[in-house]
Amino acid sequence: MRFYNQQHRFYGGVDLHARTLSLCILDDKGTIVRQKTIAANPGAFLQAVAPFRDGLAVACECMFAWYGLADLCEHEKIPFVLGHALYMKAIHGGKAKTDKIDAHKIAVLLRGGMLPQAYVYPKGMRETRDLLRRRTFLVRRRAEALVHLANTNSQYNQPPFAKKLAYAANRAELNIVERFSDPSVQKNVAVDLALIDAYDNQIGDLELYLSRTAKVDDPQAFHRLRSVPGIGKVLALVLLYEIHDIRRFPEVGQFLSYARLVRCSHESAGKKQGTGGNKIGNAHLKWAFSEAACLLLRESEQAKSGWHAARRSTARLVLWERWPLAWAVPSITCCASARSSTANDSSPRERQGGDGRLPSLRGRRAAAACERGSVPGSCTPNWGQPRVSVHAWEGCGLRVLGPTLTPMPRTPVAWISPRHDSRLCQHFGGLP
Repeated sequence: MRFYNQQHRFYGGVDLHARTLSLCILDDKGTIVRQKTIAANPGAFLQAVAPFRDGLAVACECMFAWYGLADLCEHEKIPFVLGHALYMKAIHGGKAKTDKIDAHKIAVLLRGGMLPQAYVYPKGMRETRDLLRRRTFLVRRRAEALVHLANTNSQYNQPPFAKKLAYAANRAELNIVERFSDPSVQKNVAVDLALIDAYDNQIGDLELYLSRTAKVDDPQAFHRLRSVPGIGKVLALVLLYEIHDIRRFPEVGQFLSYARLVRCSHESAGKKQGTGGNKIGNAHLKWAFSEAACLLLRESEQAKSGWHAARRSTARLVLWERWPLAWAVPSITCCASARSSTANDSSPRERQGGDGRLPSLRGRRAAAACERGSVPGSCTPNWGQPRVSVHAWEGCGLRVLGPTLTPMPRTPVAWISPRHDSRLCQHFGGLP
């Protein structure tokens, strides 16, 4: 959680809606100097803040209508802070809740340095990112229609489909509507088929448009991502647009937390209360890594052998599936000038994982050797120069980083330094 703690003469809190906004401006002493509800348009907002423009900072909650306010503040050179909605909900909860109260609380949090920040995605790229997210939505609706066809077929005890319904030629060949005798069921199935055909057309047009017009700031990273087995044009674009600038994550643990690949423990008075915060992070990025892991297992025989080896070990399978990709993508997308910030500094909250059992004796010995530095070339990965075992990546079918990988001996190594959490240690002695 990052807080905005810069000092200003005036602090503006905005409770934003599609048609109206509630504005509350505090001075550096905490006194309310303006509080009113106005129309949500640029002219009304600039007129309301005009007497306080010198030294003013504006903050609002991250909700669907923040684009216009952020662009207006950027154009007018007004510092703009986007508040993280879920974190803010936990901080400024109260018995009474109105737009006027919410705007005042946002201004108080901004003035007190307790406003949790969200990332202000830049104009010019967020439009394509939203289009990619819309495509994902359509793909899921198409999948729901396909599942409903299969369920309807099973509901009426019809023989299973001999071919995959995802392909239009197979759907036409199977003549699905004629399987059912009742007119209402036939109409139900015909509606699903029509929806699937419409989704196919729209998704195909979207993908063609994205492949032709999407702006790729780092073509080298894009092509390296596509070299990973199973990652195509669209999935590579999703990863690049959801991450945008990898340098906004000072530590690798923060990136993994943003991708929803860690568990956050809840603990009080020495007692563990389980985990939480599962909804905090980028759901689209988590989906992209999950999809990439499944496609990698389908496309790469080396990845399949590594996956079966991981199932037999004490390590958590989900870590093996997603963490290698989550480590590889930042290594691909980061620039050589990125600030080198090692994973040794990540917070305990961002190092959760494992099932409570230690790795095998071989893995513990290798981890201890890495810790002592007796394994030549062992090193903790960092953003600037990722140092990961070449053979570890080859075992996953991920030799895609080229010169950004530092060759290391074929020795079992730990994904995370043993100083972090010995339960996360992985070794690849059994991989080719």
